[in-house]
This record gives sequence, structure tokens and C-alpha cells, in this order.
Amino acid sequence: MTSLQGNGVLAALAGEWTGDELIATTRWGQGGPATSRVSARFSLDGKALLLDYSEEREGKPALQAHAVFVAGQEPGEYALYWFDSYGFTPAQPAQGHWDGKRLVFLRTSPRGQTRHLYEMVVDGIYRLTLESSFDGGVNWEPVMQGEYRRLGDA
Repeated sequence: MTSLQGNGVLAALAGEWTGDELIATTRWGQGGPATSRVSARFSLDGKALLLDYSEEREGKPALQAHAVFVAGQEPGEYALYWFDSYGFTPAQPAQGHWDGKRLVFLRTSPRGQTRHLYEMVVDGIYRLTLESSFDGGVNWEPVMQGEYRRLGDA
């Protein structure tokens, strides 16, 4: 795996990926298995990682998302701007950090909080876990867990 210092954390997510996901039943819809494609590439002279995500359920298009990741001013600090086909438009970026094992972001909106946990399993495989809280982070509910395999480099 790429060095996980500086933009190396983001570089580990760059490329073409395919994933198998388990979606939890939530207030936004029924759960079940899904497959996805992820395409992530650097832009703006390496200052931003642009990620496009598309999910299929039962062979039909489902959620689509566009994300922008940027490294912060301080080492280990990151920001995430997340836009999706459910209509989420961020008022501000989700603040994130590298905890030595995972890239962790916390998005806050009028709909509650969503925690994104990106964990490199081995070179060429990462896991994404999404959890939501509707009580200020006291309790967390599963939203999705996926494991993604690299298809090629961005």
C-alpha cells in the first residue's frame, strides 16, 4: 500500500474499484445487498481527490454520489464534501482525521450525523462503514458496510 502519510492516505483511495455492500434498513429505505463502482482521481495539482460512486441493487441503479476529499492544513486532518442522489448538499465539509488505522469523517446536517470510516484492509482492498446518529452521536445505527477491490489506477 502507498505510504499513509500526507496525501498518501488519499492516494490509497485513488483508482478504479468494485465493491460488494450490505445496506442496512434505515428511515431512508429497505436494506439488502448491493454492488458498486468507485472511481477516484486527483485533481487541482493533487490537492483534491474526486470520487464518483454508483450503487446497483437488484441490477438497477440506486444511490449515486460525488465526493471531494482534501487534506487539511495540519498533518492527519482532512475534509470531505459529499453530494448524493438522495439530495444531500453539504452546508460545510465533514471534518476528518487519520487515526493511524482509518480515515474517519463526521458529516452533520439537519438529517443527523453520518460517520464514514475508510479502512485499508490490505493493498488493493479497502472497507467503508457508514453509521448514522440522530441524537448527537450518543447512539449509532448501521447504514452500510462495503468492501472494495482495486481494478486499476486512476
